[in-house]
Amino acid sequence: MKTVSIVVPVYNEGDNILHFTNAVREVMDKQPYKWNLLFVDDGSRDNSLELLEGLQAQYENIKVLALSRNRGHQIALTCGLDHAKGDAVISMDGDMQHPPALIPTLLAKWEEGYEIVQTIRQDTQGVSWLKKKTSKMYYQLINNLSSVHIRPGGSDFRLLDRRAVDAMNQYREHDRFLRGIVTLLGFNFAEVPFVAPPRFAGESKYSLKKMVKLAVDGIVGYSVLPLRTAFIMGIFLAFLSVCFTVHALYVYINGEAVSGWTTIMVCMSLFGGAQLIILGIMGEYLGRIYTEVKNRPLYLIKNQEVEK
Repeated sequence: MKTVSIVVPVYNEGDNILHFTNAVREVMDKQPYKWNLLFVDDGSRDNSLELLEGLQAQYENIKVLALSRNRGHQIALTCGLDHAKGDAVISMDGDMQHPPALIPTLLAKWEEGYEIVQTIRQDTQGVSWLKKKTSKMYYQLINNLSSVHIRPGGSDFRLLDRRAVDAMNQYREHDRFLRGIVTLLGFNFAEVPFVAPPRFAGESKYSLKKMVKLAVDGIVGYSVLPLRTAFIMGIFLAFLSVCFTVHALYVYINGEAVSGWTTIMVCMSLFGGAQLIILGIMGEYLGRIYTEVKNRPLYLIKNQEVEK
């Protein structure tokens, strides 16, 4: 009998855990697979870990890994993929916006021979127009900058065959953008559209700061175009500075030199601002190099006895 592992990162989802678990059990108990549910607690500050440990004690096929501190959604998901042993691994969030009722559809596609089954979020109920618009603009931006196409609406709700999981686990960069890594894998790929319902309870844990970081990781991690743009900008500004120099010499030679406070301030602001932008772009890439060369572990698990 084939085995299916379901990986669920959790951060302060105490109000959702029991409802989500019951929904998954109701779906999976009807499937012809041996299955297990692997929760990864990402340093929750509410009663999430207590509830998860209670479920682990109650059900043999529920396991819990608790990270030593909050590491972020992508790292928690990576931890789950590292420890999932199923022939197929499904990753999903535990707030019910990734509907468990869609799991049989993913499994059916897997049985057809697809090694990656990616859900595509066509709409999200209860989300503001602004967030939908900025999400659309972000995907347009990253796909224009990167040679790796990121499917708009793609989420971390997906099924991976064992081969695809093993391949993904070879990617160990610290600033992770799993949607990009999945695209890099190749393999037989299928898409399943869905409309995300509202959260069952609580609020999204993706703050503006976390969303911006994820966006930057996606752009910087899969494109060197910002560096090339900075280089081209530097050449253009160097050309402008030569033109200003020639103009200044011409005015001086013809004895027309006058006090030009406004011109000086404009030039200083232009070139100073451009230099800071270029240095900022270079610093973003340099910071990632610094993080990678330290080769620190992506995460630490505090309940080691469970891990073994």
